[in-house]
Amino acid sequence: MATYQRILVAVDLSSESALVVQKAQLIAGPNADIHVVYVQEPMDNVYVGIVPQSAAFSGLGDLEAQLGKELKEKLIVLGEKFKLSPDHLHILHGSPAHEIHRFAKDNKCQLIVIGTHGQKGLQLLLGSTANSVLHGAGCDVLSVRIGATL
Repeated sequence: MATYQRILVAVDLSSESALVVQKAQLIAGPNADIHVVYVQEPMDNVYVGIVPQSAAFSGLGDLEAQLGKELKEKLIVLGEKFKLSPDHLHILHGSPAHEIHRFAKDNKCQLIVIGTHGQKGLQLLLGSTANSVLHGAGCDVLSVRIGATL
């Protein structure tokens, strides 16, 4: 069986992200390139219609920049834990599924590894990032169930 040599691991930087990276390393081929990606959605996209557009929220860009720094620090810690090269750790900006697809295509990834919580009911109808990634990917996708109780 052929092994994967170019793997994109999409994480949410929660405590469960380590499980997703670990799973990717377990199935990676020798000397595989593993890229870990976190996608930061622009805050104005996330809070449209919730946050009033007033002077009180004019500092949203500064808040977003500070959040970006903190996310990068978390990503570096995760990368160090798994001995990943800093140039294989990426913070992308935009819609998570779209950016994951774009990165995978641009970097000729053979596999996307992403965590899923196994949503049910209304959450399933609304979709999830993992579901969107699965249905739009041009390569194999491994969905790692996290937080599941058996």
